Amino acid sequence: MLLSPKEKKRLYHQYGPTALVTGASSGIGKELAEKLASAGFDLVIVARDEKKLKEVRDTVQVKYNVQVEVIPMDLSVEGNTDILIQQIQYKDVGLLVLAAGYGTSGLLQHSSLHTEINMLRLNCESVLILSHYYAQRFSQQKRGGMIFLSSMVAFQGVPYAAHYAATKAFVQSLAEALSEELQPFNVAVLAAAPGPVSSGFASRAHMNMGKALTPEEVGVPILKALGKQVTVLPGWLTKLLVYSLMTLPRWGKIKVMKKVMSGMAIQK
Repeated sequence: MLLSPKEKKRLYHQYGPTALVTGASSGIGKELAEKLASAGFDLVIVARDEKKLKEVRDTVQVKYNVQVEVIPMDLSVEGNTDILIQQIQYKDVGLLVLAAGYGTSGLLQHSSLHTEINMLRLNCESVLILSHYYAQRFSQQKRGGMIFLSSMVAFQGVPYAAHYAATKAFVQSLAEALSEELQPFNVAVLAAAPGPVSSGFASRAHMNMGKALTPEEVGVPILKALGKQVTVLPGWLTKLLVYSLMTLPRWGKIKVMKKVMSGMAIQK
């Protein structure tokens, strides 16, 4: 799926010249970085895997003739997000894409607390620190955009992915509120809430995703929604799953998600 010339022009005019993309080495983050490069954005890309980041850089530089800075950094490590801000503070960033994150699954009491705390730092703390910093920058500039990677699991508790769903509920709520707070300053905020997506996420979360969308199917709908919606449900499968749950009370949604996740979580 490709961005139209009109969408490329709109995105660059409103949010260029540079996009900071976390989680850009794979999955949705990588797809968004590549699509933004196709619109002419210079990139600052961040993830743990330096080799994969350099592969993304080499691909987009050759294909789109843009500048790409690679910053290999694990944002689940306490203090690293502050270090990142120090490194990028002089960059002319107009768009923040918060795609870094991972999940866990299974019974919470059987999980590693260390892993859960690191997930909390990556999925929530780094998101808070970066969005706080760029809320100040963008509001002063009177322009900018933020894309938060939420999830369809953000809208109710999810047994067997209890903590992961809670982190995404945090992201969703933060994005919704910031959208209202920053609107008077000409800053667009979008929560992207996809359903299952084929990426490295599933293996790290010990999940069997079954039927899933590809990153290519969700990237363009996310970018097209920026500045037009507060929340986007990218991809037909996401819409089907979310809308089918809408008529249920919250407790009913939790019961359904328990059944869904019991088939997805790989028993360890």
